[in-house]
Amino acid sequence: QVQLVESGGGLVQAGGSLRLSCAASGRTFSSYAMGWFRQAPGKEREVVAAISMAGGNTYYTDSVKGRFTISRDNAKNTVYLQMNSLEPEDTAVYYCAAVRGYVTSYTASDARTYNHWGQGTQVTVSS
Repeated sequence: QVQLVESGGGLVQAGGSLRLSCAASGRTFSSYAMGWFRQAPGKEREVVAAISMAGGNTYYTDSVKGRFTISRDNAKNTVYLQMNSLEPEDTAVYYCAAVRGYVTSYTASDARTYNHWGQGTQVTVSS
């Protein structure tokens, strides 16, 4: 089992930056693929980015490519989401997710792939 705790959300003006962190419990963090998802009011939860166990492979949804960067530090049991050039459309609750083992570029984008979730952190981008 792994428990996930997100932090780093907040209110930022359009064009600004935020860095989200997700701290994981347990000794086997490096055995988990990780993902960041978001859910805006009235919308379905959608993938933002995902990263493989060792960090060598990453996936981004089209709307954040070139603006967001996912990374992980397995020594610190933490995955990050650096968000630059934020837009009002990025406003949502952001969730960290984990699944043990490998994911493909196809399964990484599916919320059903992941079986561990954090409680979420609110990101609000003002225009």
